[in-house]
Amino acid sequence: MMDPEVLEQIAARRAELDGLEEQLVKQLSEVRAERDELAVAERVWQRMSKQLADERTEAGSPVVQVAGRAVRLVPDRGPGVAESALPAEYQRILTAVRQAAGPVSTRQIGEVLGLDTGVRGKLEPLRGKLTKLADRGWLHKRPDGKFTTRPRPVRTGIGA
Repeated sequence: MMDPEVLEQIAARRAELDGLEEQLVKQLSEVRAERDELAVAERVWQRMSKQLADERTEAGSPVVQVAGRAVRLVPDRGPGVAESALPAEYQRILTAVRQAAGPVSTRQIGEVLGLDTGVRGKLEPLRGKLTKLADRGWLHKRPDGKFTTRPRPVRTGIGA
């Protein structure tokens, strides 16, 4: 015959273990859910890092923070500075100006680039980029407001 006191202790310990098992199952479920969330976060972070690296490579120009906003630098034209140092959008603008038969207006470049030239506000950002390229020595802004390319610098000296 079993001692009722021993049976009572066994039942109490079993109830204690059942409660502990419930807590552990709940904790295990929470741990698995958090681990799954971290795996998703890691994949998103890797994808975003790759995308940012690709964009920086594509831009070819350093990105700086100005007043809390990311801004690409347009380098001054000079010896050893290739057009590839310009952001891709600025390279497209230079190519469009270069392909023109002569001095071109902002509107003409906008048409080549596929912008809505009927809306003045759509051309102002382009005008700013053209002016920035002129200020940095990549283009020449004429007194009539039209743009032309600057001749490529002529190399002189040995091995030119």
